[in-house]
Amino acid sequence: MDHEAELAELHALAVEPRKRNNQDMAGGTNSSAHVKPMGLEAVDTVSSSVSAERDSDDPTDEEKKILRKVSDRIPWAAFLVAVIELCERFTYYGAQGTFQNYISNPYDHGNKAQPGAIGLTQKGGTGLTDFFQFWCYVTPILGAVVSDQYLGKYKTIVVFAFIYVVGLIILFVTSLPTAIEHGAALGGMITSMIVIGLGTGGIKANVCPLIAEQYRETKAKIMTLPSGERVLVDPTVTIQRIYMVFYVCINVGSLSAIATTEMEKHIGFWSAYLLCLCAFVVGLVTIILGRKTYVTRPPVGSVIPKAFTAMFMGARNGFKMDAAKPSQIKQRGGDTSKVLWTDQFVDELKRALVACRVFLFFPIYWVVYTQMLNNFISQAAQMDLHGIPNDLMQNIDPIAIIVFIPILDRLVYPGLRKRGIAFKPITRIFYGFICGSFAMAYAAIVQHLIYSNGPCYDAPLACDAAQLPDGGAIPNHIHVAIQTPAYVLIGLSEIFAVTTAYEYAYTKAPLAMKSFVTSMFLLTNAGGSALAIALAPTAEDPKLTWMYTGLGVACFIAGLMFWGLFSRYNKVEDSLNEMEAHGELQLVAGNQAQGLKPANPGEKMELVGDDAGEKV
Repeated sequence: MDHEAELAELHALAVEPRKRNNQDMAGGTNSSAHVKPMGLEAVDTVSSSVSAERDSDDPTDEEKKILRKVSDRIPWAAFLVAVIELCERFTYYGAQGTFQNYISNPYDHGNKAQPGAIGLTQKGGTGLTDFFQFWCYVTPILGAVVSDQYLGKYKTIVVFAFIYVVGLIILFVTSLPTAIEHGAALGGMITSMIVIGLGTGGIKANVCPLIAEQYRETKAKIMTLPSGERVLVDPTVTIQRIYMVFYVCINVGSLSAIATTEMEKHIGFWSAYLLCLCAFVVGLVTIILGRKTYVTRPPVGSVIPKAFTAMFMGARNGFKMDAAKPSQIKQRGGDTSKVLWTDQFVDELKRALVACRVFLFFPIYWVVYTQMLNNFISQAAQMDLHGIPNDLMQNIDPIAIIVFIPILDRLVYPGLRKRGIAFKPITRIFYGFICGSFAMAYAAIVQHLIYSNGPCYDAPLACDAAQLPDGGAIPNHIHVAIQTPAYVLIGLSEIFAVTTAYEYAYTKAPLAMKSFVTSMFLLTNAGGSALAIALAPTAEDPKLTWMYTGLGVACFIAGLMFWGLFSRYNKVEDSLNEMEAHGELQLVAGNQAQGLKPANPGEKMELVGDDAGEKV
């Protein structure tokens, strides 16, 4: 049975019977089938709003097909979580943006032409920064296990935040001039990379799903606009918008590299790392002060071991997950007394595996992305900088993201929906791969231009004609601004591929495995870093043109293969998301029992921006 047929069967067996019988995903009577939706009362401060009346009836299948889909408003709590992520990313990118120079270049003893501390050359700097990237995206597995099984998302974030602070203190202390002069820089850098990586992994695995959990509505509702148009307020579109906002905050935080790269050049690395430490403390205080604001879910125990046990059972039976269902085991005459899961659990696990399949090609994408963090910085050092730090150019990437996300979210995506064009997740990810391949193709052209100009041609900064009396070197004569399109293309690829993957991980994961499935996506970044480490020996002159060319070709082929294998999932996207809606029903009822107040059926709600179909 191919994947499309398998998914169709999954929807037919897991969703439709429960819809008809008014049952939840556990098969019990759905006492909350008419529970009023949550999360409609918050105000979206980033956009204008108009009033619309909520219709009482749920949409029919025909209405789901023909009505224009719009976003609900984003709850305030989601913006608070986004601020926490902004502070963490400010720290992460602010520090990481200086690592290539800190590791690659020797200590300058006051010469600010090219700041440095350790002196391991470009190859050593690229290897260590790739290791840091790898480590930061392996540790989310630990953060997910701790969260889903033991502490819950909020407590896990707080614990790992304190670990993060310890790593930042080590980095700051060992980057002081006296520490560098006494040989503490290398040991301090490696230690801080390990500790910071542990902290950021625990935070990253849990902040990503926590922000989406602040929005509690899971069922589409029909609204009538003042203009008389009936629209479908779609939770999936809302989650898409939440992750767009989330990614904007990540990239606003990453602009910290503008400050830290200037500080490393004109003051010293220690000042940059002190700024990062202060910013992170602000985020930590925000986490603690807002603890009563967040919508949180308690840990559910040993769901991850159960998931792996069920998958192993399915693998033993011809890789058919249905074989792990207790009902199937009983039909085969097996003993179900020791089976710790239900048929519903297996259905949800199958949905999660859909997401994990989609993530398989992302390591190749992350190799492309990683070039921006190291080799693009070294490439800039080979060009005429005209007084700016060589690692300042990397900030074009977040600026491009901050510019293009509102354009896509407010104009392009709503415009496509108005015309009946569903720009679904698999399509968006495919475009991300293609943009990434174009970025590498352009970087190869830039490197060729560097090698075509003097004074050193294919040995930039290394020939005798480039050496200066003060120990510096004259770069090849080509303006650094020519790098700009490569960063813009990387930024577009992130909007299409990365934000969509976060959304896909959340919407396809079972309720009890949100952090774990998110960590599976983050693990692909570690896989990309491992591949980048293997490629590090090619990151030297005059091989760089061919390295960028090879990466561009690999990313393009990976995108085509991704589309060929997974484009069929677009056809069942809505069905898979309906499983999420029905799995939430018990949780909504539980929240009502705890005193959380839903919206009233007849109240006015607000739709945002261009999605509302009104001029505001």
